Amino acid sequence: MPIKGIAFDAYGTLFDVYSVETLAEELFPGHGAQLAGIWRDKQIEYTRLRTLCDHYADFWQVTEDALEFACERLAQTLTAHARERLMGAYAELTAFAENAQALQQLKTMGIPLAILSNGTPRMLDQAVTASGLGEFFDHILSVDTVRRFKTAPEAYQLGPDALGCAASDILFVSSNCWDACSATWFGYRTIWLNRYGLPLERLGVQPHKIGTSLNDVADFARELNA
Repeated sequence: MPIKGIAFDAYGTLFDVYSVETLAEELFPGHGAQLAGIWRDKQIEYTRLRTLCDHYADFWQVTEDALEFACERLAQTLTAHARERLMGAYAELTAFAENAQALQQLKTMGIPLAILSNGTPRMLDQAVTASGLGEFFDHILSVDTVRRFKTAPEAYQLGPDALGCAASDILFVSSNCWDACSATWFGYRTIWLNRYGLPLERLGVQPHKIGTSLNDVADFARELNA
């Protein structure tokens, strides 16, 4: 069956969460890559814990809390200046190079496009504006409206509600394997963009397709709608 919409995860999928590494290295020489990795891992861990325990704090707060943890874990002093610069960099993460061309291909196919993200509305607006990708999206959906992070069903339900069709009619795109697998459980058709050559999660479920960049999304969409 052809797809009626495409929903994209934002962080790691459209925007490179590790692009903060350069600034982190400038501020904390010798620790940039490790800090960026711990920051990202702890950020995701906090979203899961807060949703499981029903203690929501928005993604901006979660991201700042994770940054504080990462710096303390590496015994690095997070000054007010460093905090402001790193959080500012996270608000305007670098978009992956192929995005605009791949999204343009999808738009020419007439498929409605959405972002479905843990990010707050303000974070997503800043990232999309900074990247110049706003023209491609019909909907920008934040889990802030349901106060539960992915992988909660309430978060994934935002896609069908906005696009006006069943989850099975939507292609969900994520570079996070756990996200793609959980979206598959929810009922989406899914593609995992394995940008970093990681192994498949052992969850007893697999994304419907595996690619490496947004170019593979355009190819898969054409395949589905042929």
